[in-house]
Amino acid sequence: MDPEPVNFVTSALLPILLIVPLFDILSYIGLMPWIIKWVGRGLSAVTRQPRFESFFAVEMMFLGNTEALAISKAQLQAISARRNATVAIMSMSCVSAALVGAYVQLVPGEFVLTAIPLNCINALLVASILYPVPVSEEEDTIVTVGGADGGGHEVDAEAVARYEALPLRRRLVTRRPDAPEREPFFSFLGDSVLEAGKVILIVLANVIAFVALAALIDRLLALVSPGLSLEAILGVALFPLAWLLGLEPSTAYDMSQLMGLKLVTNEFVVMGQVTSSIGGLADHYQAVLTVFLTSFANFSTAGMVVGCFKGLVDEERNLIVARNVWRMMLSGVLVSLLSAGMVGLFVW
Repeated sequence: MDPEPVNFVTSALLPILLIVPLFDILSYIGLMPWIIKWVGRGLSAVTRQPRFESFFAVEMMFLGNTEALAISKAQLQAISARRNATVAIMSMSCVSAALVGAYVQLVPGEFVLTAIPLNCINALLVASILYPVPVSEEEDTIVTVGGADGGGHEVDAEAVARYEALPLRRRLVTRRPDAPEREPFFSFLGDSVLEAGKVILIVLANVIAFVALAALIDRLLALVSPGLSLEAILGVALFPLAWLLGLEPSTAYDMSQLMGLKLVTNEFVVMGQVTSSIGGLADHYQAVLTVFLTSFANFSTAGMVVGCFKGLVDEERNLIVARNVWRMMLSGVLVSLLSAGMVGLFVW
């Protein structure tokens, strides 16, 4: 089994131990749900997608998929199983802001920075096409600690009316009568740290299993014919799509082989192979290749996403995510191709 994807994933998972408790604290004090609610509402008006999904597309652009999923546990547990599958499909097309600096050292930085917001938009678009899920206005809510959209236990309507009548400065320091009850802070924080550790272990186990399965398939294919591998097969299958990006047939074949390698390993493996030669390639080829590589879409990421849901949601939600792994992989490829095609239209 190639250790490179596992080593990369291990280093990528470690920030969860810091990021998840930090964002859980922001959720505990009510700041994170407020940001999701209002930023998501603005994005939803533009994208015509639910508030949480719209915000998640931007969130994963900066944090990465596992971190964004881990800090969204309460929301994932509250939304329907099919909406969980939509989020999983979107998760294949993210990057982490922490890795952008490494990307721009290997491939042209202007195309990396262009790919990131394009992937965000196209992830929403492709997910809504591959797995459309109607969401009513009543379902489009944002969960807070203890309730949704600030809702909580039943209270006297008169108490709520008195609170609403207070001046703004008083309301900022006065607890809402209908605010949900919360567990003690340090108990909440302890649970958050334990959940983060559990997610890391589950995700790592799933990634090892996915990478090992890919390695096993490669070994079996090599028994059939020396030199035959999963990435080579994917490269041939992806050749027509690479050719449609406006490349010459020979160049399109080279790119399709790199595309197949990226799906089986990860973007760093391919970027490392092309970093010494990409400066000498035609501008159009540089653009489409760099944009296609700038995402986490590969088999190990599918393992990360499935493992993350396994540690965050119940069996029903996890099952529907697992059933849609093929949609996750297809979405990752389509989003990367769509982003690369859009950039390729303007770079020749």
